[in-house]
Amino acid sequence: MKGPIALGTIRTSVVFGLRLLVQSATLLLVARLLGPREFGALAGVAALAVILGALSSFGMQLVLLGEVAKAPERRLIVLRSAIPCTLLCGGALLTVYLVSTIHLFGRVMPFHVLAMIGIAELLVQPLFALMTTEHHALGRIAGAQLLQLLPMLLRLLAAGLTLIVQPELPLDVYGAGYLLASVVALLCGACVLPGRWPKVDEWRLPDRGGWGEAFSYAVINITRAAPGELDKALSLKLLPLGAAGMYAAAARVVGAATLPVSAMVLSALPRLFREDRGSGPTRRLFIWMYACAFMYSLVLAVALWLAAPLLDVFFGVQYAGVGEVVRWLCLAVPGMAIRQVVGNSLMAFGERWMRVGFEMGGLVILGLAGVVLTQRFGALGLPLAVISAEWTMAVIGSVLVVRVVMPRRGMK
Repeated sequence: MKGPIALGTIRTSVVFGLRLLVQSATLLLVARLLGPREFGALAGVAALAVILGALSSFGMQLVLLGEVAKAPERRLIVLRSAIPCTLLCGGALLTVYLVSTIHLFGRVMPFHVLAMIGIAELLVQPLFALMTTEHHALGRIAGAQLLQLLPMLLRLLAAGLTLIVQPELPLDVYGAGYLLASVVALLCGACVLPGRWPKVDEWRLPDRGGWGEAFSYAVINITRAAPGELDKALSLKLLPLGAAGMYAAAARVVGAATLPVSAMVLSALPRLFREDRGSGPTRRLFIWMYACAFMYSLVLAVALWLAAPLLDVFFGVQYAGVGEVVRWLCLAVPGMAIRQVVGNSLMAFGERWMRVGFEMGGLVILGLAGVVLTQRFGALGLPLAVISAEWTMAVIGSVLVVRVVMPRRGMK
């Protein structure tokens, strides 16, 4: 418990504990503020924005993490490409997002709210993510996560003020606060950068090799974000709005509870990027991460199962039954934790397309199972689809790491 990764995990877990409190409070406030129908619409639209936003930097965020973790002096070189790439791709994806959401969700949410969420997630947040990634790559894991907490705190403030004021159109007011929180966080992040960002006349788009490397990371960003968000977007199309809102609330609770696993993985990533994937210490690190994630997730699943009835009280009578949905999703929690460990390990070991492959397979299973199982079991079908997808990804990813990646270097 005295090693740098263990200490980093503890510090980051403390920050993630704060993040859990902030996310939980925001979830409760927004859910009560909007009611199941509007909350379900907001959760689905925001989930689609987050999935597309993962592609906004075109993988340059992870390129920056890998390069700066190995050689901090390469920071400016990578940023010269990362910033214009993020603005270019984010702008194009914002257009795709607006066209898609108007077609898919235009009847359940006003255009200006769709636009505010899209700008926040597809342009502002990706630039802010570059700032937090710099701190992460330099080993300031807890500091990076504390900075990442800022827009969440500001959204909590926006939700609280909206609930107090009780405006006639609460969704419009919260949408404005959602965007403003990201903008203020970006400005604050600029004040604590490790060094200056390159000027506009220093910006350069990546060369062919740079685009190729970034593309593999870009696809990873999509497959990494999508398993935790696609189900909320699907719920808008597969379930009635009220049921979609209840499912989204339950899924957010379960997703937030796995934050300590994310803390551990984030603390280990810089070292995994630096070291030989076949070395003894790296193998021991992976085994330690895997065992901790599995044991923690089992304890968490049991705790959530026992606490589930209290959620009906916290969310109110409008969300009656949310605890039952949480209990079903508890069965997916160990799979979620293991997926995070094996996915990030494959990426750090240089096997990016292996990660893309098993996570893309999981997304296909989630989509197909979601359609089939909701037709047969109704609202229960979506949790069943999530359980199937998460455990499929966990098993396949584990096999890839243990039997394909880990032994390869060891035999040389």
